[in-house]
Amino acid sequence: MYQSHYGLTELPFTLTPNTSFYCDLESHRNAFEVLVTALDAGEGFIKVVGEVGTGKTLLCRKLLNELPPVYVTAYIPNPYLTPSEMRGHIARELQIETSDITSEQILTQAIQERLVAISREGKVAVIVVDEAQALPSETLEALRLISNLETESRKLLHIVLFGQPELDERLATREHRQLRQRITFSYRLQAMTLTELAHYLSHRLYVAGYQGAPIFSARVVKMLFQASRGIPRLANVLTHKCLLLCYGEGVYQVQPKHVRFAVADTEDVQLPRRSYVWVLAALGIVSVALLWSWQSGWLQEYMP
Repeated sequence: MYQSHYGLTELPFTLTPNTSFYCDLESHRNAFEVLVTALDAGEGFIKVVGEVGTGKTLLCRKLLNELPPVYVTAYIPNPYLTPSEMRGHIARELQIETSDITSEQILTQAIQERLVAISREGKVAVIVVDEAQALPSETLEALRLISNLETESRKLLHIVLFGQPELDERLATREHRQLRQRITFSYRLQAMTLTELAHYLSHRLYVAGYQGAPIFSARVVKMLFQASRGIPRLANVLTHKCLLLCYGEGVYQVQPKHVRFAVADTEDVQLPRRSYVWVLAALGIVSVALLWSWQSGWLQEYMP
């Protein structure tokens, strides 16, 4: 593997959402600020939406890692659950003993009592749901009903939804209009710009321990940007393959050919086709020049 080839302490472009590699991209920074502000304000539902591969899970884990102790969190990474399974998962995350609970009504009451106890301790309960677009409709409704638990002055529970754009499509239906109206803060993650991608690549190499000369030229970064469309996950996949190719050839700097090979071997990426407009323009200019020369009689002396 290229780890020793480049003198790295770990692989920098894997797909694991490792928060130690978090890069302070503008979109992620803004989303994180929205999340913290909304939780401080005591809002009920908060939503962050982004296309596949834009870093939602990484941002989700950063939020869980960096929330101060005043927050008691329940994390739901796989939300494809029935309402009963979802309540059970929340109860276990909130450290509720469920072995003696025999009905959904008693379980809901136990969750409410635990939330009241958390509030009396001066703390705030937060449920964080990743891949929220996969929540079944019945479970979404059950989540909304759980969010109804409150005192006269404050919510007992805050819910953060991370999901793909399909989540917005589902919430736009009449069936979920009540939940949609309760989402008071929302943010949509954006892809990286070309400048951000250059910083992103350098940052991840630095975190992985790289100390050598620059690996990516401006041309290579532009090609990676065009192929990945600025989506972090796709940029990781392409860059990982480029470094593997360099390792195989015994070279260090990524060349355009390496990017082309990586693109050819990767789904959902492509480079723009080479433009031949300049060729057509040049032929047009030559044709006009020849026609003008003929009309001026400059070419007649070469004619038989």
